[in-house]
Amino acid sequence: MGDTDTNTAFSRRRRAAFAAGRGASLQPMNKKCMSASQLSVTAELKTDGEVGKVDRLLDTTRPTAMCDKKKHKNDINDRLSCHKTRDSLLTSSSGYNNYRGILNWCVVMLVLSNARLFLENLLRYGVLVDPIQVISLFLKDPYSWPAPCLVIVSNVFIMVALYTERQLSKGSYGEHVGFLVHSVNMTVMLTFPAAVVLMVPSTTSVGGAFVLGTYTILFLKLYSYKDVNMWCRELSAIKAKKLARSLSCPSSKYFNGDGCKVCYPGNLTIRDLYYFVFAPTLCYELNFPRSPKIRMGFLMRRLFEMLFLIQMLVGLTQQWMIPIIQSSMKPLEDMDLSRMTERLLRLAVPNHLLWLMFFYWFFHSSLNFTAELLRFGDRQFYKDWWNSESVTYFWQNWNIPVHKWCLRHFYKPLLRRGFSKIVSQSAVFFLSAFFHEYLVSVPLRMFRLWAFMGMMAQLPLAWFVGHNLRGNYGNAAVWISLIIGQPFAVLMYVHDYYVLHYRQV
Repeated sequence: MGDTDTNTAFSRRRRAAFAAGRGASLQPMNKKCMSASQLSVTAELKTDGEVGKVDRLLDTTRPTAMCDKKKHKNDINDRLSCHKTRDSLLTSSSGYNNYRGILNWCVVMLVLSNARLFLENLLRYGVLVDPIQVISLFLKDPYSWPAPCLVIVSNVFIMVALYTERQLSKGSYGEHVGFLVHSVNMTVMLTFPAAVVLMVPSTTSVGGAFVLGTYTILFLKLYSYKDVNMWCRELSAIKAKKLARSLSCPSSKYFNGDGCKVCYPGNLTIRDLYYFVFAPTLCYELNFPRSPKIRMGFLMRRLFEMLFLIQMLVGLTQQWMIPIIQSSMKPLEDMDLSRMTERLLRLAVPNHLLWLMFFYWFFHSSLNFTAELLRFGDRQFYKDWWNSESVTYFWQNWNIPVHKWCLRHFYKPLLRRGFSKIVSQSAVFFLSAFFHEYLVSVPLRMFRLWAFMGMMAQLPLAWFVGHNLRGNYGNAAVWISLIIGQPFAVLMYVHDYYVLHYRQV
């Protein structure tokens, strides 16, 4: 008993000594390091409850000495050694990739430098923005209006395509007759508006470009419409039983509600065809993916962007681009190479800025507005072309509707006919070059083939970049070709237009 009482008293004194060091109030201690002075005070605790609290706190004092020693040792080591093997952040082997601050700095510098140029432009030329002048470009002669009339006439070609497909579905036309009718219809679709633009003096260059662009889009759509319906007839003839369960329907009737499939030949209606005509795609399907509803907030944001950006495009063109182009005529006439290079570089910045704004206005704002209005589900109108490390990747990703059409209706059919990939890719670039020249030379009423040669030059450029440049170097080469190539073609066309129409007067 005596030994037990002695041990108990000793234990109580240890606990009392620790309790005295905690102050007036007994609170849970941190399980890290404690001060050694807490163990130097001796005091008696009066109650068993207090003893229990101190007993729990006393358990935390055991690692205190080791923790203090370790902390002291680490402090000494930090003072003795402050270096270790590391790479600089800008070294590629460091693994560091957070350059957000540098990107922000580039944006700030870009804004400041362009603000200076814009202020210099205002001080030199004054305010040149004139909305009335823009309207007059479309409607030089208010009593003829050739551009809107041509757009209205395009409905004739749409109805011819629909009528031909209906006759083919019923067997009234053979495949060869249907192909001939479609070929004539689409050939006239390209030549008729071009002839009107060239022969009617009241058609302006801007109005002509708008009309020819509309007819080009319609040509690509109706070509896809013809192909898809032909594929449906081929499937119906070869795999009738399988098609009856998957794609076709027992009759030509169909339902247009959500969740109900449109089946061939039930798709051959005016409503179905005109939905495709206005849909933001060039590739026809019997059943397009549809969004559940129209989001009014999203629709209004895209509408605001469309209205705002079109004003910015017109204003910057009048205020910034046109004065530089006008000042470039004299060096081009004199063939002053140094001055021509200086004008080209001056034109590169505003031209590229306008091109980027046009890309956002058309491919993001306008196409998303149309898609939302029609509840069109596939909104992939572009991919990350700005990360392109090759010219081929850029052309495959900056304009998805055109790329998808070329791949589906031109490139793959050529491969199926036995042509090689190189020949098929060259044919795709040739077709693109033709339409680029068609959309530029005809409205300007002159044929210089600058756009055609610029597109065909993409083939050797794509080969050179793909075989010699990789990563950031390839991406830089793509950006340089975009920034320099476009204003070069603009200057060539403007110079030829000026010489043709004004120098001889």
